[in-house]
Amino acid sequence: MKTDKKVLACVDQSHFADTVADYAAWAARRMDAPLEFLHVIDRHPEIGSGEDHSGAIGFDAQEVLLTTLSDKDAARSRDMREQGRLFLNRLRQRAIDAGVAAPDVRQRHGALDETLAEQEEAVRLFVFGRRGASAETTHRDLGRNVERMVRALHKPVLTVTEDFKEPRRVLIAFDGGIVTRRGVELVAGSMLFRGLPIHLLMSGKESRDAPRQLEWAKNTLEAAGFEASTALIPGDAEHMIAKTVKDQDIDVLIMGAYAHSPLRSLLFGSKTSDLLRAATIPTLLLR
Repeated sequence: MKTDKKVLACVDQSHFADTVADYAAWAARRMDAPLEFLHVIDRHPEIGSGEDHSGAIGFDAQEVLLTTLSDKDAARSRDMREQGRLFLNRLRQRAIDAGVAAPDVRQRHGALDETLAEQEEAVRLFVFGRRGASAETTHRDLGRNVERMVRALHKPVLTVTEDFKEPRRVLIAFDGGIVTRRGVELVAGSMLFRGLPIHLLMSGKESRDAPRQLEWAKNTLEAAGFEASTALIPGDAEHMIAKTVKDQDIDVLIMGAYAHSPLRSLLFGSKTSDLLRAATIPTLLLR
């Protein structure tokens, strides 16, 4: 059934944007949902002119300097808007070529988190690049906005890596908790992964209820028409997920994200971020 809620692809002007566009187009086609590309221009870009404005200057000279700086800021803003317009139109055409009927584009000035919060009510799925322009310049293995944005949102977020590959096999990292149980129900009720085999992996600490919880997940998916398989393997969850992704030739990983507070993650690290750094496949994050 067609939904009015959209797939929102969040893009910046990096070479990762093409992959975001490809996965977003794939998701929009699968769910028969509208697709929109969002490009946010930071209100306060960290751009320096390199000119020396120090020293004591008179009032008239100060007025001239302020006018000159204001004119330069206005020109820079116009240039950024035009670059963004051309960039978005190119991604829009890429999505049309991929089979999306009428993708939309939106460009905003402001803070990314505030813009996404404004849009969330109308969104069914967010699509982010796991890395972006900041990662290209700093060589970070995880973009600086990923954790902050995922924590701020309540809808599923598909974080993608470089190079599009149409998903054929899906892994759910299932822990029996409320988030991953809702994730199973989300998959069962959505067209996004319809027709694809789903593998359920439960690992970590041993639990008496684990077999029953895993059986519930399998039955839920099979009742919705999915081919589902399960594995219950005690041990380090991060290691077992990575091994299963490789052994089962998994194309998309689904897991709960950032269950602990930002302070705890700051002090002890985040398993979600560790998994995102280690995983080489797109990951659907559930909050």
